Amino acid sequence: MKYNRILLKLSGEALMGNRQYGIDPQRLSEYAKEIKAITEAGVEVAIVIGGGNIFRGVAGASNGMDRVQGDHMGMLATIINGLALQSALEDAGVPTRLQSAIQINEVAEPFIRRKALRHLEKGRVVIFGGGTGNPYFTTDSAAVLRAIEMEADVILKGTRVDGIYNTDPEKDRMAIKFDHISFDDVLRKGLKVMDTTAFTLSQENQLPIIVFDMNKRGNLFKVVSGEKVGTKVNL
Repeated sequence: MKYNRILLKLSGEALMGNRQYGIDPQRLSEYAKEIKAITEAGVEVAIVIGGGNIFRGVAGASNGMDRVQGDHMGMLATIINGLALQSALEDAGVPTRLQSAIQINEVAEPFIRRKALRHLEKGRVVIFGGGTGNPYFTTDSAAVLRAIEMEADVILKGTRVDGIYNTDPEKDRMAIKFDHISFDDVLRKGLKVMDTTAFTLSQENQLPIIVFDMNKRGNLFKVVSGEKVGTKVNL
């Protein structure tokens, strides 16, 4: 395997499958199998999931809700998704721990860096819920922060498109895909990879990002083994 320890970032919307909202058990099961395959190959896996399939703080704020309250609701949504993925992974026989940035001790461990590192060293998958624990920060920011803290080799951003394009490939058939692009070029071209705070944090810490299609079977294993799948962003 090219990467020994990864941080996998999944959007909440990815868990919806073909539904309009909520969680699709079939999609969860598929993801669990993909993750199991790389853990069996010896890769240490940490995961951050968004909560957009349940609630988005920004969307709530745009409709008159207090932003801080909305973001706290979004954090709880990520914990719900984390619990669902933990259950799917354990059903597949993968030992998994859910750690939360906000205290919710009945359902998740508190985030403790040393404890999380120990779980990874023992071959357990660690899911980080609750974002950063602070409003106004996205789960993209949480993913980069946790990746740095866990000393991950790379951030893998699993999406429904197969990389980074110059325009939206779902709207523009002529969109051009980048196989490799630098942090500076992403910023110069105004491409949307992650929010600016998360992206800058990744750049400052020289942490590469690979954007790939998580819904294509076997893609996760290919990325971790070093095959050219998706788009790689680095210096």
